[in-house]
Amino acid sequence: GGAKVTICGRRAERVEAVAKEIGPNCAWVQADVTKDADRKLLIETAVKHGGGIDALVSNAGNMERKPVEEWTEERLQQIFNDNVVAGMMLTQEALPHLVKSEGAIIFMGSVYTVRAYPGAAPYAATKGALEALVKVLATELGPRKIRVNAVRPGAVPTEINVRAGIFSEDAAMQRLQSMANHHAVGRIGTSLEIAEGIEYLIRAEWVTGTVLAVDGGMGLGVIS
Repeated sequence: GGAKVTICGRRAERVEAVAKEIGPNCAWVQADVTKDADRKLLIETAVKHGGGIDALVSNAGNMERKPVEEWTEERLQQIFNDNVVAGMMLTQEALPHLVKSEGAIIFMGSVYTVRAYPGAAPYAATKGALEALVKVLATELGPRKIRVNAVRPGAVPTEINVRAGIFSEDAAMQRLQSMANHHAVGRIGTSLEIAEGIEYLIRAEWVTGTVLAVDGGMGLGVIS
């Protein structure tokens, strides 16, 4: 029983380890979703493994934390490609299968779209683009019974915080823990809590075009 899931990532050893932890219901692919051939391989594998696709969770992301003076055109294009374009093209690739299943698409927004943190403009701009995309795709794909939503997380420890220029896991965790008082509930979140939000949006058949805040109240602007 249980859902059949296909996951992907750029580093085979990391993806394989997660798949083994989940068990036989999980297939894995070494894939970079910014590449067309890899997107095709991912969707083909998911269809073969699961007999179709009921839900697409577009969760790949990249972080950029730089002041305006340090932006480069190349880096801005890269982060938009990673965070926005890749998910759009993955949606296109999965669409015929989602039409058959009357399925769901889930994107990953960010509390940075409602809370302005200096230096986070490139990342916030990509997440704002995704949250706008959700509404348009929900309208466009609704007649085909496909629902499109996003989860908007608060501060959650993931590898993206390390890649943002905070060079160790300890330093990244320390920085996140220091943001606990930015949340109404007084603590940072967990990846499991974000997964619960995703699961809800996959199941909720009358919810579309919505950005679901799973942020411990961080978006409320609380600093205690």
